[in-house]
Amino acid sequence: MKKCENCGRNIENEAKFCSTCGSNFENGRKQRRSSFDRADIQNNRLMAALAYMGILVLIPIFAAKESKFARYHARQGLILLIMEIIFSVCYWMLSLIVLSISWRLYFIVKIAGMASYVFLVLAVIGISNAVSGKVKKLPVIGNILNV
Repeated sequence: MKKCENCGRNIENEAKFCSTCGSNFENGRKQRRSSFDRADIQNNRLMAALAYMGILVLIPIFAAKESKFARYHARQGLILLIMEIIFSVCYWMLSLIVLSISWRLYFIVKIAGMASYVFLVLAVIGISNAVSGKVKKLPVIGNILNV
C-alpha cells in the first residue's frame, strides 16, 4: 500500500488514481487529475449531496456557484434528474399505449416500472460519493456530459 501525496489516504500499489481526491499516478509519478481543494470539499459536502435529491439540485446550482466540488456533483445530479424525467415520460406513454390495448397487459408496465429503482441506486451512490468527498462519475450515465 502506498499513500496519496495529495490527501494522504492509503491506496493500492497498482492504483492509477486516488479514489478520494482524484490524483492520477501514471508512469510511477503523481499527476494531478483534478484541482479540487480539500477545504472546498469539506465545506460543500452537504450541497453536493443535495444535488442527487431530485429538484433540490437547483440549490447547489444557485447557492454554491463558487464551489467546484458542489458544481461537479450538481452537474452529475442534473444528469440524473434529466434521465429520471425522460424515463417518467416514456413510462407514462407506455402505460397509455398498453392500457389502450388491454388492461390485462398492464403487468408489462409494472415490470418496466421496476427500472425506476436504478435511479434510486444511482442517487444513493452519488450521495455516498458526495458525503465522503469523492469526485466520481455516476455509473452508466455519468459520462453523458463529460463533466
